[in-house]
Amino acid sequence: MVDSPNERHGHGAAVSEFERLVVERDPELDGLVTITLNRTDKLNALDVTTHDELQAVCAGLETDHAARVVILTGAGRAFSSGADLTSRRPEPPANDIDRRARVHLGGRTCEMIERLPQVTIGVANGLAIGGGVVLLSCCDLRLAAQSAWFSIPEVELDVPMTWQALPRLMRDLGPARTKELAMACERFTAQQAEAWGFLNHVHPDGELPGAVRALAARLLSMDPLTLASTKSACAALANTMVPREVTWSDAELMLLAHRQRDVRKRRS
Repeated sequence: MVDSPNERHGHGAAVSEFERLVVERDPELDGLVTITLNRTDKLNALDVTTHDELQAVCAGLETDHAARVVILTGAGRAFSSGADLTSRRPEPPANDIDRRARVHLGGRTCEMIERLPQVTIGVANGLAIGGGVVLLSCCDLRLAAQSAWFSIPEVELDVPMTWQALPRLMRDLGPARTKELAMACERFTAQQAEAWGFLNHVHPDGELPGAVRALAARLLSMDPLTLASTKSACAALANTMVPREVTWSDAELMLLAHRQRDVRKRRS
């Protein structure tokens, strides 16, 4: 079950408030849980606390058999501006294994979102950059506001594309488009993302919440076991297209990038 030390009830909804998230059980659509990234002053940048909280929520949802559909969205004008590269745990790493685990924090978050048993709907209510795009790629279905835009700037920032993002993008966008977006780092619109197959639908900004809710209601009207088994089958088939196992070295790549950055700093 998803729970938190800080719970309140508003308009019949059970709301769990974390430091970086708001998690709500819908009072009208039984089985619907909405996770909202809520760090609006930083455009919902993904820091250590956000990852820790997302992982805690996902761990609870894995065994929450009352939840059947999960919406992942952002508060304010952004879905997420991506990884907060300045965020670190206060205590130094114990050893290289600890360092390896720390640089793979975002990858673990993505793994946990991707393996949720519920059908997940990623909602790009605004801009999605880098890690924000990757979080969306972990969701089963994706909707966006007309004004939303996207960017994958990792290479431009001297950071490798990790978090198992490349297999997911290859499946959805194909090799040529993925290479262009990941290497040229050009911004793209919601309309382009829909045309290329990354988004299922784009809606006018004011109509997006209603469209998301209608889709969730439609999914919840289906037989629970049939829907769950169909999601499992689709996930297995997607993994045969570009297996996620090819990114087994993502943590090592990120660790190497951090060390190279340190070397450049010492030389400058």
